[in-house]
Amino acid sequence: MKAAYRRFKHWGWGFEDQQPDERALEGIAGALHERLGFEIDRIEQPVPLADVKLPRTRLKPPAELKEMFTAGEHTRAAHSMGKAYRDVVRGFRGIYEHLPDLVAFPESPEDVDAVLSWCADERAAAIPFGGGTSVVGGVEPRLPDDRYRAVVTLDMRAMDRVLEVDAVSRAARIQAGATGPRLEEQLREHGLTLRHFPQSFEYSTLGGWLATRAGGHYATVYTHVDDLVESIRALTPAGGHEWISRRLPGSGAGPSPDRALLGSEGILGVITEAWMRVQERPRFKLSTGVRFDEFAAGAEAVRELSQAALFPTNCRLLDATEAETTGAGPPGRALLVLGFEAAHHPVDEWMSIALEVCREHGGEPGEVRGGAGEENPASGEDSVSAWRHAFLNAPYLRDAMVACGILSDTFETAITWDRFPGFHEDVMEAAREAVAEVTDAPSDGPGSPRISCRFTHVYPDGPAPYYTVLAPAKRGGEVEQWDEIKAAVSEIVIDGGGTITHHHAIGRDHRPWYDRQRPEPFAAALRAAKRELDPRGILNPGVLVDPDRDD
Repeated sequence: MKAAYRRFKHWGWGFEDQQPDERALEGIAGALHERLGFEIDRIEQPVPLADVKLPRTRLKPPAELKEMFTAGEHTRAAHSMGKAYRDVVRGFRGIYEHLPDLVAFPESPEDVDAVLSWCADERAAAIPFGGGTSVVGGVEPRLPDDRYRAVVTLDMRAMDRVLEVDAVSRAARIQAGATGPRLEEQLREHGLTLRHFPQSFEYSTLGGWLATRAGGHYATVYTHVDDLVESIRALTPAGGHEWISRRLPGSGAGPSPDRALLGSEGILGVITEAWMRVQERPRFKLSTGVRFDEFAAGAEAVRELSQAALFPTNCRLLDATEAETTGAGPPGRALLVLGFEAAHHPVDEWMSIALEVCREHGGEPGEVRGGAGEENPASGEDSVSAWRHAFLNAPYLRDAMVACGILSDTFETAITWDRFPGFHEDVMEAAREAVAEVTDAPSDGPGSPRISCRFTHVYPDGPAPYYTVLAPAKRGGEVEQWDEIKAAVSEIVIDGGGTITHHHAIGRDHRPWYDRQRPEPFAAALRAAKRELDPRGILNPGVLVDPDRDD
């Protein structure tokens, strides 16, 4: 293994050197109590990895490839789960039920091909791994049956270069292991940007975004990474042929080969690189916060904005609970975080029209900030910058919440505008009932659980609501507690006609509801594609479909 990395925490978000010390945790606990009202009786510490008895590896790498592999305990533990609440809790408590036997660090497509061939020969499952930020069990070696001798995780982060830039067409050929900061750093040298900023941007990779159809910071138009793809290159265990689609601005030539890989979550092939549509860095930016007395009024304003062809970059509506919890707004009022940006022209006219729409629905705009040449107009003490700060720090804060005995997780979906009001009411009620059933917290008042909603993305035909649950946790039973809540709300989401996920992917955690959402003929087609491309069923088994048995 030639690549060297700053060490991730073996259990939580970020790197080891980012873990708050005891004094900092005490300060965080005090702030959480003040903001949420939850009683925090003690602050726990994560179980040191040295105190955890991990299963021994069942496989040794071949001599000709051994420099590419490691079986180190920290590396295996750090690659054993994603970053869902249930993952963080288990790691925090030293519960490692499913570990890879080996972790490979390929540095080229040839390395990937060699690893896949060896895994097929050894009957070892192969799990592609980018930044490990999955929140749906997408990278956990939780296998569907006992046919596999072992598990090999392919960490793609050594393949992190921008290989080629086409400034005329504004496209860049980027390796799949490039993290958000790494690819942006290289594109900046050319005055370009991908401008795809998921919450996991700091650690997640291009390949992970493509494999899970990740959502970015654009609230309208370019909402998913799908919209930025020109072509994709991947390798499959079948061998003989690389999956390389043609670079084109558009094509009507049959089903899209890129669309088949987008959202495939590593079950059809390992994405090694892609040509991505990039753009000039924006020079004109404006942002503001708009307050509404009622979330419903804000939703109607957002619906009109989404149907008016204004295409705001940011159009995220926070309900009153979300706005208050994040410190972005005053108690009792919803907040719309609204922004426009462009590289070519000022956006003042678009902002003016959007604010007039908001006023017609009872909205009260705050100060509009920004202008020409500002990298981040929301960088002061206003409501927009407060929400942005809370958004970016939420994954780090959740680690502290686990230590303080606070349950903190989310679920998200999408639904059409005509069904949203009733759907939202049903989801909130189901969440309240499930939380009340699994916690001993009061139903209202100080210390009561908080369930909030915001729109992460909006379309002319509907929003993507994103729900957050904060509640006192039952220490030692957190996973069971959250699983019960998650199952209850997922049932309501599917029964109400929503999608089980708008941008978090399927993984293993969403499989029961995805199986009900997709058409059965499509499931059969997907299984047939996997059988052809991955005849031994080694790629990320148990995700999207179950592989056929070959024995």
